[in-house]
Amino acid sequence: MTLTPYGFNDITNKFLALNNFIELTEVQKKVIPIVLKGHDLIAISATGTGKTHAFLIPLMEMININENCVQAVITAPTRELAMQIYQNSLIMKKALPALNIKLISGGTNRQKVSEKLKVQPHIVIGTPGRIKDLFLQEETLLVNTAKIMVIDEGDMTLEYGFMDDIDAIAGKMGKKLQMLVFSATIPQGLKPFLKKYMHQPKTIKVDESLKFSPQIDHILIPCKHKAYHHALLEILPGFQPYVCLIFANKREEAALTADYLRDHNYRVLELHGDLTSRKRKQALASLSAGDYQYIVATDIASRGLDVDAVSHVVSLGFPTDLNFYIHRSGRTGRSGREGICYALYQPKDERSIRLLKEKGIKFKHQVYRNENWQTLKPFDYQRIKIGRASCRERV
Repeated sequence: MTLTPYGFNDITNKFLALNNFIELTEVQKKVIPIVLKGHDLIAISATGTGKTHAFLIPLMEMININENCVQAVITAPTRELAMQIYQNSLIMKKALPALNIKLISGGTNRQKVSEKLKVQPHIVIGTPGRIKDLFLQEETLLVNTAKIMVIDEGDMTLEYGFMDDIDAIAGKMGKKLQMLVFSATIPQGLKPFLKKYMHQPKTIKVDESLKFSPQIDHILIPCKHKAYHHALLEILPGFQPYVCLIFANKREEAALTADYLRDHNYRVLELHGDLTSRKRKQALASLSAGDYQYIVATDIASRGLDVDAVSHVVSLGFPTDLNFYIHRSGRTGRSGREGICYALYQPKDERSIRLLKEKGIKFKHQVYRNENWQTLKPFDYQRIKIGRASCRERV
């Protein structure tokens, strides 16, 4: 199989055939030509758009197996995500058996890893902290020879506090390093790093069309003068969830909300960037075991989280990127089941609500009072006075 007009070599075409690729995704079509031309790249694309192969495919074209040195470094912010990339990369070895790929992440025996590094891999995939340790402290992983560095999930890497590790690694690599950054968003805190290491990067963005499931009810809950976590506590008795997934916009707010609910005797699992790698692993294990009914998370920390049993989603306010609200609501109502998404809002959120309404979301407006759900007048309901008479208008 040959995907024209790219003109991939036979080995790359074999890799594509092993993956049963007939056509490239939008992000792959945009990214691959830029990478093959040697440009630095910022790719804004969400999970599930095919971005992993957007960098693995050009690597098949660029790696020289006759050079026994590290030629490409791929970082991911968690062991789970690094493992996912590694599993995808193993098909590269089926296409080219001599290709040496190593997974470098926590939880592995350091001595065994160091022994395996007596012959340097062509491609390194791993977590920033572990790669930094083997590179700068133990000096057994020689990534300074790499000509390309891929930072996957850039915003999540920042959220988890790993940009200092990336900075330490990149600072010891060659000046002609080609850097590729893939991220769902480009937060302000990521920009200084991009400016420091990237030379005239090409930026591409793959917009996802907003898809609303008709099986999901969207309920607006006014907070008025109350903080989100205070309003949340008041409505939780009105739920009978199998699993309730609660989203906060910031990790500090997620931690505050989780602690507040625990103080009021709710058993809560939290997922956000302030968790250590060990605590995140424990949290995911507890989640898989079905030990928790309530989960408080940030959008980024919950990325890759797959929980089919979510019956209720709660959004504490609205994210800056409204696509994240759609992702939040989409965590419920899966497999044709009905779901419900409660959105707690303050006056500052009203513009976001209007924009989502313009996109097609139909919100109900309710409040939980006296142990009952009560319907309020529609959001944007206005009373317009005309002289002494008055009329009512719904916007």
